[in-house]
Amino acid sequence: MCNCEAITSAARGSLPSGSRWSLGEKSKDKTMNEVADKTIKNKGGRPELKIKRNTSINVRLTSLERVLIEGKARQAQLSPTDWFRKAAKKAKVHPRITPEDMKVLHILAGMANNLNQLTKLSHTYGLLRFAKDCQELIERINGIFNQFKGE
Repeated sequence: MCNCEAITSAARGSLPSGSRWSLGEKSKDKTMNEVADKTIKNKGGRPELKIKRNTSINVRLTSLERVLIEGKARQAQLSPTDWFRKAAKKAKVHPRITPEDMKVLHILAGMANNLNQLTKLSHTYGLLRFAKDCQELIERINGIFNQFKGE
């Protein structure tokens, strides 16, 4: 019979204390400095980017739109992605029509109806009779247009 326990215990004791199989003191005595040194050590490879872009937006384009964007990017000596980012940052977005603007447009449409009615009456009864009313209405419409443009 083989005395296996004696061989394995003798083999354990014969391993050097620095080997990875030994249960020597070297593996137990890791200090915090050694652990900290390993985290600071350069792993190699490409350095981490300062700005991480981790989301994306998919945009569907026609072939003409793609050619236009690629051409503009080429003129700016940028990739299409970089050109798109810069264009998005500089773009001005005009809001949709607000309820206040809708009220103004409704009033303007009513004034346009009145002008059409006055024009029809002026053709029927003569231009000089309604010229003053038409002129006043035109001035009011121009004022509203200018107010609408200024906002």
